[in-house]
Amino acid sequence: MLTTIFLALVAAFILTVIFSPLFIPLLKRLKFGQSIREEGPKSHMKKGGTPTMGGVMILLSILVITLIIQAVKMEFSTEAFLLLLVTIGFGLLGFLDDFIKITKKRNLGLTSKQKLAGQLVIAFIFFLVLNNGNFDTSVSIPGTSWSLEFGWFYVVLVIVMLVGASNAVNLTDGLDGLLAGTGAIAFGAFAVLAWNADMGEAAVFASTVVGAVLGFLVFNAHPAKVFMGDTGSLALGGAIASLAILTKLELLLILIGGVFVAETLSVIMQVLSFKLRGKRIFKMSPIHHHFELTGWSEWRVVVTFWAVGMVCAVLGIYIEVWV
Repeated sequence: MLTTIFLALVAAFILTVIFSPLFIPLLKRLKFGQSIREEGPKSHMKKGGTPTMGGVMILLSILVITLIIQAVKMEFSTEAFLLLLVTIGFGLLGFLDDFIKITKKRNLGLTSKQKLAGQLVIAFIFFLVLNNGNFDTSVSIPGTSWSLEFGWFYVVLVIVMLVGASNAVNLTDGLDGLLAGTGAIAFGAFAVLAWNADMGEAAVFASTVVGAVLGFLVFNAHPAKVFMGDTGSLALGGAIASLAILTKLELLLILIGGVFVAETLSVIMQVLSFKLRGKRIFKMSPIHHHFELTGWSEWRVVVTFWAVGMVCAVLGIYIEVWV
């Protein structure tokens, strides 16, 4: 099992690193450049035109490696199908969003209602396939022997997790290497936990994502040569939520994905504060922009968030494995 997990990670990394230098020039020729929002930090304006939709490279690596592993096993498991369904499905939504932004030369792609509708459809299909067997609808409370039985209400939890995580991860994708680094750390934690729970399919898939994301980070680290766009961020958010569901670590996702949760809460707090009090809490949200505007360099913000993500991942593993 450990050999397969390691090989999946290495293979996905190598495939992404090999594929990226071929794909990035294509994005440049097609003029698939990033549009920078005018209300964002002024230092980001120089990033305008940097190739985006690089998430395609991540998705292709995940898809190819996963299919190869299933072919070697000579079977296609339900777990692999569900993980690919959400990852590729959400990735296609992100691709449409990115494509509209690029062709329309604006920073807004799909409307929020269109994006939500697509996410809901994919999440519901995920639940229908998941619930086709005798899937456990209880939710364990981390660090305790207690659990809550959700019954039919579990479908609501599944939808909230998939939609919420994809949007939370999407918000985190705002600085060079920020999401790639924090994403690799979070998926790495789930690979460890899935392996510890003897859930081979989930462990191999999580490690495949780690390899693909780290391969992408080679080209996405500051100064970024390519951005993953919504193609990558929505896919990664859906993927990590589906992993948490399949491994029955639903609540632990909140801790392991602590950086994503903080980014989302900062946006919610900012909006509510401005609507209710007419004042902003942060200089700008999501919170990574706040630290930028206080004088931190982009690299300092990214490395700090990586460190926070690592602490969250280690705590999550500790609580699940040793507490």
